[in-house]
Amino acid sequence: AGTSRRALPLRVGTRGSPLALVQTRAFVAVLRHFCPVLRSMEVFEEHIIRTTGDAVQNRRLAEIGGKGLFAKEIHEAMLAREIDFAVHSLKDLETDLPPGIVLACTLRREDARDALILGPACGAPDTTRPYDALPEGAMIGTSSVRRQAQLLHARPDLQVALLRGNVQTRLDRVAEGAFAASLLAYAGLRRLDLAHRATLVLDADTMVPAACQGIVGVTVRADDTELLD
Repeated sequence: AGTSRRALPLRVGTRGSPLALVQTRAFVAVLRHFCPVLRSMEVFEEHIIRTTGDAVQNRRLAEIGGKGLFAKEIHEAMLAREIDFAVHSLKDLETDLPPGIVLACTLRREDARDALILGPACGAPDTTRPYDALPEGAMIGTSSVRRQAQLLHARPDLQVALLRGNVQTRLDRVAEGAFAASLLAYAGLRRLDLAHRATLVLDADTMVPAACQGIVGVTVRADDTELLD
């Protein structure tokens, strides 16, 4: 690394949500710690990329192309050599990445569980029967097909409506009473120092987490062997 002649700064692609930025900056901090040549503030350049998943907020991802829409424009920027690497929530990446892009590394997994967020109309939750705190016919805000299926299996009386947006937006919508409850990844709450907003953290037998939930993944062009090293 000390003799590298590659162009600087290294351009990192990221979504613009508070959680995405926290995760990106955490990964850059890890790089700075382990690679002394990268400790200069001028080495990294943050490129915020607005993805289709961020732009379309009034439809479920499953209806418009799936979770890969949180990465499509980032992949395109990488293949066009506008960025050098990108930091993602791994659960938002496709199983098969586009040709020419590889998963270079991951950070240590955070807590993978989902957190139940209850609003003012709900009762106190019982850790053994957490959904009993939800009133009959309560409206739950979520955009996740996975969460909806498991909730309705446990409580067929519940109603589910679309709730999208960043973590703070979803927390606020529940707190103001627009929804009786919602579910969020506990890892995201922890990374944003909002773990105290989780009413209850659900064990995996109660709410099976998404594949790769809690993992930060980093993508790089397959031909960029120096950066991969």
